[in-house]
This record gives sequence, structure tokens and C-alpha cells, in this order.
Amino acid sequence: MKFIALLRGINVGGNNKVPMSELKATFESLAFANVQTYINSGNVIFDSDIHDKVTLVNLCEEAIEKKFGFRVVCSVIKATELHNALAKAPSWWGIDDGLKHNALFIIAPTTAQDVVKEVGDAKPEYEKVAAIDPIIFWSAPLKTFSRTRYSKIVGTKSYASVTIRNANTTKKLADLTK
Repeated sequence: MKFIALLRGINVGGNNKVPMSELKATFESLAFANVQTYINSGNVIFDSDIHDKVTLVNLCEEAIEKKFGFRVVCSVIKATELHNALAKAPSWWGIDDGLKHNALFIIAPTTAQDVVKEVGDAKPEYEKVAAIDPIIFWSAPLKTFSRTRYSKIVGTKSYASVTIRNANTTKKLADLTK
């Protein structure tokens, strides 16, 4: 079965440096097949005979910490889950160039509904939000981005339960896993 691991907080501002070639080798050492990385933000596509996502998360996080010496939280999503969520994504997501479009990938055991409940209702004058487990689709105008409820997620309990990718990266990961 094909999976995508989305690592949280690597290669940001010179912190938690993880070379993609070493990350790929780390995943291959776990006996995952067809391992490939996509861009420097920690996206790893792999095949595994292990289908339990909690087990996969634990394996990935332990191997990364052993190899690089620091803990990295990751979300693991089945490729089919990504494809299904994108098929149900709202028509406004990822289209308008004047907007910032993000996908918030939920880190288990948290659910998209948990995050929406904590963050609160979107401010419709500034943002659009749709929760389609295990992803929250969010779009906001660049001009008023800082006024959105979801831009203020940093520092909240929910922020520790998501890893964020822009629409282009999210769509590319779907393309790479077809």
C-alpha cells in the first residue's frame, strides 16, 4: 500500500536539518519500498506492507530520531486518503492566485473536527475552511491573511497536531502517488 509521510518542522530557518538523501535512506532501512522524497520540507512517499498508520508513524519517528538525533513529528496518510480528500475538496480551494491555499494535514490521534472546534469558526470575510478528514482545506486572501482565525493557529494546542502544505505541494504529492 502506498503512503505519504509528512514531516513537521524540518529544514525550517536552519533548524532540524534533514538532507533528503539521508531521509530516503532512513525510510529504506525500514524495509519500505519505492521510497522517494519530494522537496526539502519532508515529504516521503513509500510503499509498505504495514497498513496500520499508528505503527507506521512510530516506526518513522523512531528511525528519524535515531538517525538525526532529534524528534520529528510526522503525519502518515494513505495515498488513497489524499486522493479521496482532494476529490471532495471545495471548488474554491487551490484555484485563485490572489489567495493563499493551504492543506492542514492532521496528526493522529487528533481529528480535523478537533482542530476546527479548537480554532473556532472561520471568519468568512477573510477565509474559507473545509474539513475533510484527515485534511483541512483553507484559503485566504494574501492582503488579509493575518486577520484570519487559521493564521493564528501557531502556538495553540491544535498547531502541534497539524503539518501544513500549500496547494501546489499537496496536488503534486497526489500526482506522484497515482
